[in-house]
Amino acid sequence: MHMKAALLNQINKPLEIEDLIQEDPKFGEVKIKVNYAGICASDLHVMEGTASLPIPAVLGHEGSGTIVEVGPNVTNLKPGDRCIMSFVSNCGHCTYCRTGIPNLCSENLRIGSKLFDNTFRLKKQNNEEVYQMGKIGLFSEYSVCPQQACYPIPDEISLETAALIGCCATTGIGAVINHPRAKTGISVAIFGCGGVGISAIQGAKLLNASKIIAVDLDDEKLQFSRQFGATHTINAKDENPTNKILDLTNGDGVDMALDTFGSNITTENSLSCIRRGGDAVIVGLGSEGEFAKVDMVSMVRKQLTLSGSYYGSTSSHETFSKIVNACKNDQLDLEKLVTKKFPLEKINQAFENLKNGEITGRAILEL
Repeated sequence: MHMKAALLNQINKPLEIEDLIQEDPKFGEVKIKVNYAGICASDLHVMEGTASLPIPAVLGHEGSGTIVEVGPNVTNLKPGDRCIMSFVSNCGHCTYCRTGIPNLCSENLRIGSKLFDNTFRLKKQNNEEVYQMGKIGLFSEYSVCPQQACYPIPDEISLETAALIGCCATTGIGAVINHPRAKTGISVAIFGCGGVGISAIQGAKLLNASKIIAVDLDDEKLQFSRQFGATHTINAKDENPTNKILDLTNGDGVDMALDTFGSNITTENSLSCIRRGGDAVIVGLGSEGEFAKVDMVSMVRKQLTLSGSYYGSTSSHETFSKIVNACKNDQLDLEKLVTKKFPLEKINQAFENLKNGEITGRAILEL
Protein backbone atom coordinates (compact mmCIF):
# COMPACT_ATOMS: atom_id res chain seq x y z
CA MET A 1 0.00 0.00 0.00
CA HIS A 2 0.97 3.67 -0.33
CA MET A 3 0.97 6.11 2.56
CA LYS A 4 2.31 9.52 3.55
CA ALA A 5 5.27 9.94 5.90
CA ALA A 6 7.70 12.66 6.96
CA LEU A 7 11.10 11.53 5.74
CA LEU A 8 14.59 12.55 6.84
CA ASN A 9 16.65 12.47 3.64
CA GLN A 10 19.48 14.79 4.67
CA ILE A 11 20.94 15.94 7.99
CA ASN A 12 20.18 19.58 8.84
CA LYS A 13 17.46 19.72 6.21
CA PRO A 14 13.67 19.87 6.72
CA LEU A 15 11.71 16.63 6.80
CA GLU A 16 9.99 15.90 3.49
CA ILE A 17 6.43 14.58 3.16
CA GLU A 18 6.54 11.71 0.67
CA ASP A 19 4.34 8.88 -0.54
CA LEU A 20 6.03 5.65 0.53
CA ILE A 21 5.35 2.04 -0.36
CA GLN A 22 4.62 -0.10 2.69
CA GLU A 23 4.80 -3.89 2.77
CA ASP A 24 2.34 -6.06 4.68
CA PRO A 25 3.27 -7.29 8.16
CA LYS A 26 5.35 -10.47 8.27
CA PHE A 27 5.90 -13.12 10.95
CA GLY A 28 5.27 -11.63 14.42
CA GLU A 29 4.43 -8.17 13.06
CA VAL A 30 1.41 -5.88 12.99
CA LYS A 31 0.27 -2.86 11.01
CA ILE A 32 -1.02 0.10 12.98
CA LYS A 33 -2.83 3.27 12.02
CA VAL A 34 -0.78 5.93 13.78
CA ASN A 35 -3.06 8.22 15.79
CA TYR A 36 -0.65 10.55 17.60
CA ALA A 37 3.12 11.03 17.63
CA GLY A 38 5.15 13.14 20.05
CA ILE A 39 7.57 15.90 19.04
CA CYS A 40 10.69 14.93 20.98
CA ALA A 41 14.21 16.35 21.24
CA SER A 42 15.64 12.91 20.46
CA ASP A 43 14.20 13.21 16.94
CA LEU A 44 15.68 16.70 16.69
CA HIS A 45 19.12 15.36 17.65
CA VAL A 46 18.92 12.94 14.71
CA MET A 47 17.75 15.68 12.36
CA GLU A 48 20.70 17.86 13.38
CA GLY A 49 23.25 15.05 13.20
CA THR A 50 24.10 15.00 16.92
CA ALA A 51 22.65 11.48 17.25
CA SER A 52 23.26 8.62 14.82
CA LEU A 53 20.60 7.01 12.65
CA PRO A 54 20.92 5.74 9.07
CA ILE A 55 18.95 7.63 6.44
CA PRO A 56 16.63 7.91 4.64
CA ALA A 57 14.47 7.29 7.69
CA VAL A 58 11.02 7.90 9.09
CA LEU A 59 11.55 9.34 12.57
CA GLY A 60 9.04 9.37 15.40
CA HIS A 61 9.48 7.08 18.40
CA GLU A 62 6.73 8.28 20.76
CA GLY A 63 3.11 7.67 19.96
CA SER A 64 -0.06 5.67 19.90
CA GLY A 65 -1.87 3.68 17.24
CA THR A 66 -4.73 1.35 16.40
CA ILE A 67 -4.00 -2.09 14.97
CA VAL A 68 -5.52 -2.63 11.53
CA GLU A 69 -3.80 -5.88 10.49
CA VAL A 70 -1.79 -8.67 12.10
CA GLY A 71 0.76 -10.96 10.49
CA PRO A 72 1.38 -14.69 11.09
CA ASN A 73 2.09 -15.86 14.66
CA VAL A 74 0.58 -12.80 16.35
CA THR A 75 -1.54 -14.21 19.15
CA ASN A 76 -1.92 -11.47 21.77
CA LEU A 77 -3.05 -8.61 19.52
CA LYS A 78 -5.98 -8.13 17.14
CA PRO A 79 -7.34 -5.50 14.75
CA GLY A 80 -9.02 -2.69 16.67
CA ASP A 81 -6.63 -2.83 19.65
CA ARG A 82 -5.57 0.66 20.73
CA CYS A 83 -1.91 0.64 21.71
CA ILE A 84 0.97 2.51 23.26
CA MET A 85 3.96 2.21 20.95
CA SER A 86 7.37 1.23 22.33
CA PHE A 87 10.55 2.18 20.50
CA VAL A 88 12.43 -0.73 22.12
CA SER A 89 11.13 -4.06 20.85
CA ASN A 90 12.92 -6.68 22.89
CA CYS A 91 13.85 -10.09 21.49
CA GLY A 92 13.07 -11.99 24.70
CA HIS A 93 16.09 -14.30 24.62
CA CYS A 94 19.31 -12.23 24.89
CA THR A 95 21.15 -11.83 28.21
CA TYR A 96 19.52 -8.46 28.90
CA CYS A 97 16.00 -9.68 28.19
CA ARG A 98 16.54 -12.75 30.39
CA THR A 99 17.92 -10.72 33.31
CA GLY A 100 15.12 -8.17 33.62
CA ILE A 101 16.45 -5.23 31.59
CA PRO A 102 14.90 -5.79 28.15
CA ASN A 103 15.10 -2.03 27.50
CA LEU A 104 18.79 -2.78 26.79
CA CYS A 105 18.03 -5.71 24.44
CA SER A 106 21.19 -6.53 22.48
CA GLU A 107 19.32 -7.95 19.47
CA ASN A 108 17.24 -4.79 19.17
CA LEU A 109 20.44 -2.73 19.30
CA ARG A 110 22.28 -4.93 16.82
CA ILE A 111 19.58 -4.76 14.16
CA GLY A 112 18.86 -1.08 14.71
CA SER A 113 16.24 0.63 12.55
CA LYS A 114 15.25 -2.40 10.48
CA LEU A 115 12.77 -5.09 11.50
CA PHE A 116 13.86 -8.20 13.41
CA ASP A 117 14.39 -10.23 10.24
CA ASN A 118 16.95 -7.55 9.28
CA THR A 119 14.85 -6.27 6.36
CA PHE A 120 12.74 -3.21 5.57
CA ARG A 121 8.99 -2.59 5.33
CA LEU A 122 9.21 0.82 3.68
CA LYS A 123 10.61 2.01 0.39
CA LYS A 124 10.41 5.05 -1.85
CA GLN A 125 8.78 5.15 -5.24
CA ASN A 126 12.23 4.50 -6.76
CA ASN A 127 12.52 1.35 -4.55
CA GLU A 128 15.14 2.87 -2.22
CA GLU A 129 14.67 1.24 1.19
CA VAL A 130 13.70 3.38 4.19
CA TYR A 131 14.63 2.91 7.85
CA GLN A 132 12.14 3.21 10.72
CA MET A 133 13.33 4.87 13.93
CA GLY A 134 12.98 2.41 16.80
CA LYS A 135 11.50 -0.13 14.36
CA ILE A 136 8.28 1.93 14.42
CA GLY A 137 8.83 5.27 12.62
CA LEU A 138 5.67 7.07 13.73
CA PHE A 139 5.85 10.24 11.64
CA SER A 140 3.69 8.37 9.16
CA GLU A 141 0.08 7.44 8.54
CA TYR A 142 0.75 3.74 9.17
CA SER A 143 3.54 1.65 10.66
CA VAL A 144 4.43 -2.02 10.27
CA CYS A 145 6.31 -3.01 13.39
CA PRO A 146 7.10 -5.93 15.73
CA GLN A 147 4.24 -7.07 17.92
CA GLN A 148 6.49 -6.39 20.94
CA ALA A 149 6.22 -2.67 20.15
CA CYS A 150 2.49 -2.62 20.95
CA TYR A 151 0.96 -2.41 24.42
CA PRO A 152 -2.88 -2.53 24.37
CA ILE A 153 -4.66 0.04 26.52
CA PRO A 154 -8.05 -0.05 28.23
CA ASP A 155 -10.93 2.17 27.11
CA GLU A 156 -10.33 4.61 30.00
CA ILE A 157 -6.98 5.69 28.54
CA SER A 158 -7.13 8.17 25.67
CA LEU A 159 -4.90 7.81 22.64
CA GLU A 160 -3.35 11.21 23.47
CA THR A 161 -2.32 9.94 26.89
CA ALA A 162 -1.10 6.69 25.33
CA ALA A 163 1.15 8.64 22.95
CA LEU A 164 2.96 10.35 25.83
CA ILE A 165 3.38 7.08 27.70
CA GLY A 166 5.29 5.86 24.64
CA CYS A 167 8.36 7.92 25.55
CA CYS A 168 8.39 11.04 27.72
CA ALA A 169 6.15 9.74 30.52
CA THR A 170 7.88 6.36 30.71
CA THR A 171 11.36 7.90 30.51
CA GLY A 172 10.70 10.51 33.20
CA ILE A 173 8.34 8.71 35.56
CA GLY A 174 10.17 5.40 35.18
CA ALA A 175 13.55 6.96 36.02
CA VAL A 176 12.11 7.93 39.41
CA ILE A 177 9.76 5.14 40.44
CA ASN A 178 11.93 2.29 39.11
CA HIS A 179 15.12 3.55 40.76
CA PRO A 180 16.39 0.96 43.27
CA ARG A 181 16.59 3.52 46.08
CA ALA A 182 13.38 5.38 45.34
CA LYS A 183 11.15 5.51 48.41
CA THR A 184 8.33 7.52 49.90
CA GLY A 185 9.27 10.94 51.22
CA ILE A 186 12.60 11.46 49.43
CA SER A 187 13.66 14.90 48.23
CA VAL A 188 14.18 15.27 44.49
CA ALA A 189 15.64 17.89 42.15
CA ILE A 190 14.80 17.78 38.45
CA PHE A 191 16.92 19.67 35.93
CA GLY A 192 14.93 20.50 32.80
CA CYS A 193 11.18 21.08 32.59
CA GLY A 194 10.39 19.71 29.15
CA GLY A 195 8.09 16.73 28.65
CA VAL A 196 10.49 14.28 30.31
CA GLY A 197 11.24 16.64 33.19
CA ILE A 198 7.55 17.28 33.91
CA SER A 199 7.02 13.51 33.80
CA ALA A 200 9.85 13.02 36.32
CA ILE A 201 8.15 15.58 38.56
CA GLN A 202 4.97 13.49 38.38
CA GLY A 203 7.00 10.40 39.21
CA ALA A 204 8.35 12.13 42.32
CA LYS A 205 4.81 13.13 43.26
CA LEU A 206 3.73 9.48 42.99
CA LEU A 207 6.37 8.76 45.66
CA ASN A 208 4.97 11.56 47.87
CA ALA A 209 8.37 13.23 47.72
CA SER A 210 8.94 15.73 50.52
CA LYS A 211 10.49 18.28 48.17
CA ILE A 212 10.28 18.41 44.37
CA ILE A 213 12.61 21.11 43.11
CA ALA A 214 12.34 22.03 39.41
CA VAL A 215 15.26 23.77 37.68
CA ASP A 216 15.09 25.40 34.25
CA LEU A 217 15.99 28.60 32.39
CA ASP A 218 12.41 29.45 31.40
CA ASP A 219 9.97 31.03 33.87
CA GLU A 220 6.93 29.84 31.92
CA LYS A 221 8.10 26.22 32.05
CA LEU A 222 8.90 26.55 35.75
CA GLN A 223 5.42 27.91 36.46
CA PHE A 224 3.96 25.07 34.37
CA SER A 225 5.90 22.53 36.47
CA ARG A 226 4.01 23.59 39.60
CA GLN A 227 0.78 22.28 38.03
CA PHE A 228 2.31 18.79 38.13
CA GLY A 229 3.77 18.77 41.63
CA ALA A 230 6.90 20.93 41.82
CA THR A 231 7.10 22.39 45.33
CA HIS A 232 9.99 24.76 44.54
CA THR A 233 11.32 26.26 41.31
CA ILE A 234 14.72 27.69 40.42
CA ASN A 235 15.60 29.72 37.36
CA ALA A 236 19.26 28.88 36.74
CA LYS A 237 19.70 32.16 34.84
CA ASP A 238 18.96 34.11 38.03
CA GLU A 239 20.64 32.05 40.75
CA ASN A 240 23.08 29.20 41.24
CA PRO A 241 20.91 26.06 41.36
CA THR A 242 23.31 24.09 43.55
CA ASN A 243 23.51 26.83 46.19
CA LYS A 244 19.75 27.31 46.15
CA ILE A 245 19.08 23.58 46.50
CA LEU A 246 21.51 23.40 49.43
CA ASP A 247 19.67 26.35 51.04
CA LEU A 248 16.33 24.55 50.60
CA THR A 249 17.68 21.37 52.22
CA ASN A 250 19.50 22.87 55.23
CA GLY A 251 22.85 22.40 53.53
CA ASP A 252 22.45 18.65 53.01
CA GLY A 253 21.37 18.40 49.38
CA VAL A 254 18.58 16.30 47.89
CA ASP A 255 18.32 12.53 48.01
CA MET A 256 18.07 12.27 44.23
CA ALA A 257 18.72 14.62 41.31
CA LEU A 258 17.71 13.88 37.75
CA ASP A 259 19.21 15.49 34.67
CA THR A 260 16.41 15.29 32.13
CA PHE A 261 18.06 17.78 29.77
CA GLY A 262 21.32 15.96 29.07
CA SER A 263 24.24 18.41 29.07
CA ASN A 264 27.56 18.61 30.84
CA ILE A 265 26.33 21.56 32.93
CA THR A 266 23.08 19.92 34.07
CA THR A 267 24.83 16.64 34.86
CA GLU A 268 27.52 18.41 36.88
CA ASN A 269 24.84 20.41 38.73
CA SER A 270 22.94 17.19 39.47
CA LEU A 271 26.02 15.68 41.07
CA SER A 272 26.85 18.78 43.09
CA CYS A 273 23.42 19.16 44.71
CA ILE A 274 22.87 15.66 46.19
CA ARG A 275 23.48 14.72 49.80
CA ARG A 276 26.14 12.32 51.02
CA GLY A 277 25.09 8.88 49.80
CA GLY A 278 22.76 10.48 47.25
CA ASP A 279 21.96 9.60 43.66
CA ALA A 280 22.39 11.62 40.48
CA VAL A 281 20.67 10.14 37.43
CA ILE A 282 21.22 11.14 33.80
CA VAL A 283 17.92 10.74 31.96
CA GLY A 284 18.06 13.14 29.03
CA LEU A 285 20.04 12.20 25.92
CA GLY A 286 22.55 14.90 25.10
CA SER A 287 24.63 15.24 21.98
CA GLU A 288 26.95 12.35 21.17
CA GLY A 289 30.50 13.07 22.33
CA GLU A 290 29.51 15.41 25.18
CA PHE A 291 31.27 14.80 28.50
CA ALA A 292 30.78 16.02 32.07
CA LYS A 293 33.51 16.57 34.66
CA VAL A 294 33.34 14.42 37.78
CA ASP A 295 34.95 15.32 41.12
CA MET A 296 36.36 11.87 41.86
CA VAL A 297 37.34 12.70 45.45
CA SER A 298 33.82 13.86 46.30
CA MET A 299 32.38 10.76 44.62
CA VAL A 300 34.36 8.59 47.05
CA ARG A 301 34.24 10.63 50.25
CA LYS A 302 30.55 11.44 49.91
CA GLN A 303 29.72 7.99 48.52
CA LEU A 304 27.79 9.48 45.63
CA THR A 305 26.22 7.46 42.83
CA LEU A 306 26.00 8.65 39.23
CA SER A 307 23.96 6.46 36.90
CA GLY A 308 22.02 6.54 33.67
CA SER A 309 18.39 5.64 33.13
CA TYR A 310 17.28 4.53 29.68
CA TYR A 311 13.58 4.34 28.89
CA GLY A 312 12.43 3.93 32.47
CA SER A 313 15.30 1.61 33.50
CA THR A 314 13.44 -1.65 32.91
CA SER A 315 10.87 -3.31 30.62
CA SER A 316 8.90 -0.59 28.85
CA HIS A 317 5.75 -2.68 29.12
CA GLU A 318 6.24 -3.01 32.89
CA THR A 319 6.48 0.77 33.23
CA PHE A 320 3.57 1.25 30.79
CA SER A 321 1.44 -0.89 33.11
CA LYS A 322 2.36 1.16 36.19
CA ILE A 323 1.60 4.45 34.43
CA VAL A 324 -1.67 3.21 32.94
CA ASN A 325 -2.83 2.10 36.39
CA ALA A 326 -1.83 5.45 37.90
CA CYS A 327 -3.81 7.25 35.18
CA LYS A 328 -6.86 5.05 35.81
CA ASN A 329 -6.62 5.91 39.53
CA ASP A 330 -6.42 9.66 38.76
CA GLN A 331 -2.89 9.88 40.14
CA LEU A 332 -1.51 11.28 36.87
CA ASP A 333 -2.82 13.81 34.35
CA LEU A 334 -0.75 13.34 31.22
CA GLU A 335 -3.14 14.97 28.77
CA LYS A 336 -2.52 18.30 30.51
CA LEU A 337 1.08 17.98 29.27
CA VAL A 338 -0.09 18.42 25.66
CA THR A 339 -0.05 22.13 24.84
CA LYS A 340 0.23 22.11 21.02
CA LYS A 341 -1.02 19.89 18.20
CA PHE A 342 0.15 19.86 14.60
CA PRO A 343 -0.90 18.01 11.44
CA LEU A 344 1.77 15.96 9.64
CA GLU A 345 2.15 18.72 7.03
CA LYS A 346 3.27 21.16 9.77
CA ILE A 347 5.90 18.86 11.29
CA ASN A 348 8.84 21.13 10.45
CA GLN A 349 7.09 24.04 12.13
CA ALA A 350 6.65 21.84 15.22
CA PHE A 351 10.38 21.09 15.37
CA GLU A 352 11.24 24.74 14.77
CA ASN A 353 9.06 25.61 17.77
CA LEU A 354 10.80 22.94 19.84
CA LYS A 355 14.26 24.12 18.82
CA ASN A 356 13.39 27.73 19.73
CA GLY A 357 12.05 26.77 23.17
CA GLU A 358 8.49 27.73 22.20
CA ILE A 359 6.85 24.53 23.43
CA THR A 360 5.86 24.22 27.06
CA GLY A 361 5.01 20.64 27.98
CA ARG A 362 4.66 18.45 24.90
CA ALA A 363 3.60 18.98 21.30
CA ILE A 364 2.10 16.11 19.33
CA LEU A 365 1.19 15.31 15.75
CA GLU A 366 -2.40 14.36 14.93
CA LEU A 367 -2.35 11.79 12.15
